[in-house]
Amino acid sequence: MVLCALSAGGLAAQSGGIPPEWEVRKQMTALAEHVQRVEPVLEQIHPEEWVKKGAPQAYVGQLSRTRAEIGYLVGSTKELAAHPERMTTALDTFFRMESVDAMLRSVAAGIRKYQNPAVAELLQGLIADTSADRGKLRQYLVDLAADREQQYKVMDQEAQRCRSALSRQERPAARPTPRQEEHH
Repeated sequence: MVLCALSAGGLAAQSGGIPPEWEVRKQMTALAEHVQRVEPVLEQIHPEEWVKKGAPQAYVGQLSRTRAEIGYLVGSTKELAAHPERMTTALDTFFRMESVDAMLRSVAAGIRKYQNPAVAELLQGLIADTSADRGKLRQYLVDLAADREQQYKVMDQEAQRCRSALSRQERPAARPTPRQEEHH
């Protein structure tokens, strides 16, 4: 039984197609740096003035939510860099990245319409710069999920093999209990 447990643990630890931890850290650092380049552009926009020009009030709140979500994304990238094996952290980072992207695209549309098309183009360029990071993160997530699936498959196969081996072992004869010995 001990051999089965050790064998299953050893097989599960073998991993294939995911990048090494140092590479994930490097990618997450780059992603955070690219996303943080957006902040100086966001400081240039003033959605309160847009409202005076007929823009929906929602842009004001959207800007503050976008800034907050960028902060959460940066925090999530740091968490993923520290724990690249965590599927939930990878998912959180990816979904936050998607959210930031959508929010920034909406803000860029507001900038183009209500403030300055040149600033909107600058923001669009920064969004485009993060597309490679987003693609790498998406691929990492797919690779991590595939790796985990393979590990679970190997562990399940090994557990089945161990159960089968244990069920084939002869069980020692039951020793009589003290009461049974008294009756004999």
